Amino acid sequence: MAALGSALCGLGVIAASGLLVCAGAAVLVLALLATWALHLAGWGKPSGPRPVEQWNWRVRDTGARTGHPGCLGCRLAGRAGARRPYPTPVTRQASAAAEQPAGRPREAAPTSV
Repeated sequence: MAALGSALCGLGVIAASGLLVCAGAAVLVLALLATWALHLAGWGKPSGPRPVEQWNWRVRDTGARTGHPGCLGCRLAGRAGARRPYPTPVTRQASAAAEQPAGRPREAAPTSV
């Protein structure tokens, strides 16, 4: 679908036809939506190593229901597993403890004369 949309856009540019360019762009949007739907249905496998039993192309991705970690498509669909873990906020007490030096105070660096 994406190849067809790109071809229509290219043909529209060559023929100076805005209608063909718009039709190609519409086909490209449909290709994007179809790819996203297939990914959410489990047919778009995530990158990276997978267990041996998931190597066959006929096997659906088992992690698609909960969402792939760090996946923009899963986050846009509201899948909970795709949320990025946010760092813990620094509290006032923890930041005050970090400012106080532990042990003996730092000595000044010797200056050369």
